[in-house]
Amino acid sequence: MRHFAFASTVFASLLAVGCGVPKAGDSCNVTGFLCESASAALECKVGKWTALPCKGANGCRREGDTVKCDMSGNVENDACASSAERKGLCTADGKATLECIDGALKKTNTCRTCMVSGETVVCQP
Repeated sequence: MRHFAFASTVFASLLAVGCGVPKAGDSCNVTGFLCESASAALECKVGKWTALPCKGANGCRREGDTVKCDMSGNVENDACASSAERKGLCTADGKATLECIDGALKKTNTCRTCMVSGETVVCQP
C-alpha cells in the first residue's frame, strides 16, 4: 500500500480563528492538510482548498499532527498533494505505475507486476 503522510498545522489554526470546517473550493490562507472525510483530504493550494482522494482501504486519517492519505486505490487523473509531486505508486491491480505530475496522477509504466519497497516503486516489465 502507498500512504502519504502530510504534516499539518492547519487544524489548530482553523480552531484558533473559528472559521468552521472548510470544503473543496473554499478560500484558505494557511499551509497544510485536513481530512475532509474518511476518503478525502484537503490541501490549501494557491489560496483554495483542493480535494485529494484517499481511495485506499485506510482512507484519510489524522495521527497526532500528521494527516495520512492512503492513495493505494487512486487512479490516473486523481489529484495528488504538492508533497507527493514526482513520487510514484502502483495501481490497485499492480499492473502499472502512477506518478504525481503537476498535481495529478499520471500513468507512467505498464508492468507485469508492480510493488512498493520503502520509497521505491518497482515495476517488472
